[in-house]
Amino acid sequence: MKSKLRRLASRIAEQSMENVRYLVADARARLASGDSMVPPESLVFVGTGDFEAVGEQFKGHLIELAGLMPDHQVLDVGCGIGRIAIPLTSYLSAKGGYRGIDIVKKGIRWCNSRITRRYRNFRFIHTDIHNRTYNRNGHLKADTFRFPFDDASFDVVLLTSVFTHMLPADVSNYLGEISRVLKPGGRMLATFFLLNKESNALLKAGRAEFGLVRQSGVHAVRHTDRPEDAVGYDEDHVLDELRRVGLDLVQPIHYGSWCGRPNFLSYQDMVIAEKPHA
Repeated sequence: MKSKLRRLASRIAEQSMENVRYLVADARARLASGDSMVPPESLVFVGTGDFEAVGEQFKGHLIELAGLMPDHQVLDVGCGIGRIAIPLTSYLSAKGGYRGIDIVKKGIRWCNSRITRRYRNFRFIHTDIHNRTYNRNGHLKADTFRFPFDDASFDVVLLTSVFTHMLPADVSNYLGEISRVLKPGGRMLATFFLLNKESNALLKAGRAEFGLVRQSGVHAVRHTDRPEDAVGYDEDHVLDELRRVGLDLVQPIHYGSWCGRPNFLSYQDMVIAEKPHA
């Protein structure tokens, strides 16, 4: 009996190892053929840190902070090259859906060729908006751009490192569009460099990773000759803008480490806002 059990255990172990070898060989083959959904480093044009780890982190934020459910409809404004879309492919159901828009055409091409080909409920759209940092030859203006979606189309709207590269009139228009396309009860998760008592003190003390130069009563920039490289906004102004477009702040604001604060959730400041039911 013991001998039979040992032989059975040996066969199971051999089969398990064969499965592992097959999976590794398959992954290597897919990578070699350019079939991976993770882009090569040479194509990643925004963000720092581990591409896959950051994507998983924001997937968690969307679920825990924005209330994302598997059957929800998601809009990712500034989707880049799929950093957050990729982990969402394993979370959103066939009833759910994802739309990503971005001003950088190569990111949209990559996402449609690698992600949409496998997940038909994930779609990516190039929006040819002018931005001096990311799309200098763009033909559309951010302060008048209308999102290519119907009213009340999405349960969650996501913007990571988008408002940190936009000037005041552009942010105002985008917030209005976000409110328009959100369903009642839907939520926005957006990141900012927020200027408040704490961050201003840390900036003044030289604790931040970069400095910001005041440009108006509501915003400051890292480089005056390239203002859209990095833009910070007075927190009170952002809250006023949310109220203007009919979005309610979901407390608390989750502050980031960008300015040198010791306690933080992520790198940038994270704001959650909700469109109230009528």
